[in-house]
Amino acid sequence: MSSPEIDALTQALSRLPGLGPRSARRAVLHLLQRRESALRPLLRALEDVDANMVHCQICGNVDTQDPCGICADPRRDARALCVVEDVADLWALDKSRLFPGRFHVLGGRLSALDGVRPEDLAIAPLVSRVAAGGIDEVVLAMNATLEGQTTAHYIAERLEPYPVRLTQLAHGVPVGGELDYLDEGTLAQALRARRPVT
Repeated sequence: MSSPEIDALTQALSRLPGLGPRSARRAVLHLLQRRESALRPLLRALEDVDANMVHCQICGNVDTQDPCGICADPRRDARALCVVEDVADLWALDKSRLFPGRFHVLGGRLSALDGVRPEDLAIAPLVSRVAAGGIDEVVLAMNATLEGQTTAHYIAERLEPYPVRLTQLAHGVPVGGELDYLDEGTLAQALRARRPVT
């Protein structure tokens, strides 16, 4: 049996993505056994982020400065804009270091079932950014779900009046993937997006 405070910490950690009750208990035990080297630095880091966290007014990223580090970076290509559903998608794409441009976070995706409408997302600020000029390409990096593709289609319609090149992430067979393990939707998309062998 542990104290109510330790139980509360375990419960809080178990609500984090990827941590269940058992993993949370192991994490709490690790933190308690290493108070000086693990628990206290974690507490300081959490307090610092809590005190300084802001949403970037330009792209919607979460950072400790506004504009965020990506928007403030002069080495970024301001002519290329990648539109993502949420901050986790932005961080994943940015971590790959494959996209040299800037980002725009929608804050979700259109979903009639969940009642998410265009005005609930950061679509109007996206259109304003494109309308202001200086952007040559908009990459629609939506998830390969029905809602993600619906969102991409809606954004494409909204950006149609502007002289920008619209592109979309390729979908299909993943590197190292075996065909007999793929679902029909992935196979269908891979066949539709086939290209010549060079």
